[in-house]
Amino acid sequence: MDWSNIKTVYMIGVKGVGMAMLAEFLVSLKITVSGSDVAEDFMTALGLARAGVTVFNGFDATRVPSNVDLIIYSTAYNKNNPELAVALVGKVPIMSYAEALAKVFNYRHGIAVCGSHGKTTTTAWLGFVMDKLDFRPAVMVGARVPQFNGAGLPGASEYLVIEADEYQNKLQYLEPKSAILNNIDYDHPDFYPDLASYAKAFADFTRRLPSKGWLVANGDDAQVGEIVKNSPARLVSFGLTEGNEFRATELAVAAGQQYFRVWWKEQDLGMFTAHLIGKHNVYNALAVIAAAWQFEPDLTNLRSAVADFLGTTRRLEYRGEWHGSLIYDDYAHHPTEIKAVIAALKSMEPKRHLIAVFHPHTFTRTTVLFDDFASSFAEADEVIVLEIYASARETKSNLSSMELVQAIQKNYPDKPVRYATNLESAEADLRTNLKVGEVVLLLGAGDVFRVADRLLA
Repeated sequence: MDWSNIKTVYMIGVKGVGMAMLAEFLVSLKITVSGSDVAEDFMTALGLARAGVTVFNGFDATRVPSNVDLIIYSTAYNKNNPELAVALVGKVPIMSYAEALAKVFNYRHGIAVCGSHGKTTTTAWLGFVMDKLDFRPAVMVGARVPQFNGAGLPGASEYLVIEADEYQNKLQYLEPKSAILNNIDYDHPDFYPDLASYAKAFADFTRRLPSKGWLVANGDDAQVGEIVKNSPARLVSFGLTEGNEFRATELAVAAGQQYFRVWWKEQDLGMFTAHLIGKHNVYNALAVIAAAWQFEPDLTNLRSAVADFLGTTRRLEYRGEWHGSLIYDDYAHHPTEIKAVIAALKSMEPKRHLIAVFHPHTFTRTTVLFDDFASSFAEADEVIVLEIYASARETKSNLSSMELVQAIQKNYPDKPVRYATNLESAEADLRTNLKVGEVVLLLGAGDVFRVADRLLA
């Protein structure tokens, strides 16, 4: 698709993470972007505003423009959405977010970062490192990256690094030249009925890689190991165990930073430093290092670039101090992610009493992974669980977070576990119970970050 012929775009559902990411990128192509979404605020609001995207709150059938070059819609909405219903029968070309992203990605030297966990951090980190190494990639990330001053980079080369979302099998539209596969851990049960169907989306994706491309893959992940066997791309494995092409040893945390030694085959690449804490971020760093290594960088410059990356918003993001207690925020919304980020924060603040405030996201995920969620808080000292944050695609459910509170309490009978009906009650709980010197960790893909906004206002 020749985007040079596109001057104006209207986006239905523009506040969603992927849509906002695409909107900011289109603006970097000198395209005028406007759009609509539900009235509530999203974490993408700041990035959209800074990019100059006009956003209308609520959907209005009369607002759908007939004088734009393209309409892009989020698949969070269907023909029951009043704006989408009008757009589908109009004369303006229209395509889904996944199709539009593919139209950008497939005509460049595309590097896709995929997997269940770590996509956002790995995408931003790789883009940052490649830019520091003067490869000048365009980058599209599903979160704001402070060092990018937005959700990506416009780039000045043929390279385009993107965060590739597997939900609703958006991967099927992408034709990558190379890819990173972080891990495979069953998710999105509202779309994939089981692990086999979920894993198949990744398997089909990696089979489309060209033989001249490379696939950087987590060699410690059994599901990934099965999938990569059928990819024609050159396999580059990473992990913490023997047998991986890129391996980390001597992991340590000190003074708010993480240190680890990296090996390439039998060659010692030396000690690396990262601002991002947690074993999961060692895996993310290894994926970045392995991918960047394919461009034959200067080793000293590579180490420096990896160390200079400061992370993205809502990924173990330090939000500030309230009455002598530290507030952190993380997008974790899957049991594996919750355990990883709690462990990371505990390694940073081992002596502080940790209160985890969890906002479950979607009824389907909470139902299917209920037992895993209930056993995810072993390292937290207290837990507050908000009522479930439903997605735009869901109707109400009989499941309540109160049941999850009871299950967590049963697993950890000596741990205080409390229920909060909404953000206001979670905030009130913290204002009442939080003590000087403790640490709060906000967890969830919804708007739990607003608790920090209110406390720190």
